Amino acid sequence: MDNQLLQEWQAYTVELVEELIEDGTNEEKMHTIEHHFSSPDFDMLEKAAVAAFKIGLEVEEPEEAETEDGQKVFAFDIVSEHYLDEDIIVDEMTKMLELARQNNIDYDGWGTYFEE
Repeated sequence: MDNQLLQEWQAYTVELVEELIEDGTNEEKMHTIEHHFSSPDFDMLEKAAVAAFKIGLEVEEPEEAETEDGQKVFAFDIVSEHYLDEDIIVDEMTKMLELARQNNIDYDGWGTYFEE
């Protein structure tokens, strides 16, 4: 796995978690974490989604999307739910990066929702 890419995603994770906490998200509540994946090749994306499903991950249905520059891509999310903990999210994100690498698709990061 590309160490620089991993470090960039780790830094993103730390920053996002800190921002959410600073903004007042409720750390005592479980957060829905959505990991985003994409590929211009539907078959490759579908193969990755099936692989994720087979190892017990919650996989959203793949859908067609359009990039900012108008290119057609296909995308799906893997969803988990846990407390807003940097270590847990970094560990999960590392596994998602490896899944993307193994299936030759793009990992587009993760996001969550503000919890009151």
